[in-house]
Amino acid sequence: MDLDNNAHSVFLLHYHLVLVVKYRRQVFDDAISGRAKEIFAYIAPNYNSTLEEWNHDKDHVHILFKAHPNTEISKFINAYKSASSRLLKKEFPQIKQKLWKEHFWSQSFCLLTTGGAPMEVIKKYIESQGQTDRKRK
Repeated sequence: MDLDNNAHSVFLLHYHLVLVVKYRRQVFDDAISGRAKEIFAYIAPNYNSTLEEWNHDKDHVHILFKAHPNTEISKFINAYKSASSRLLKKEFPQIKQKLWKEHFWSQSFCLLTTGGAPMEVIKKYIESQGQTDRKRK
């Protein structure tokens, strides 16, 4: 496993982000998704983040990205949603016909942390610390 680092820390922070089109309007096709992905990859370095994986359905996108501990995730997501909404509506005018009141993204989103080990394994590891002389559960 390759860890990221900066001057004072070592880390590996992966996030799974799901963004949904307002009112679940079906606006994504391969071209629009591809452009949305390009916008994400362009903005991400400004927030110490890196796009790892991207996929879409007709009304939402799934994004896997890495970030540094100092990344302000909510500001990053809001900056992305704002820029991508503006650019996608400008570059793909047909989108406006499917939207209501110019809103592209739903205000809400789903953000999950991801990791290499299941939570139960991590919990047992933490519980076992300092128990070298005792039987482990």
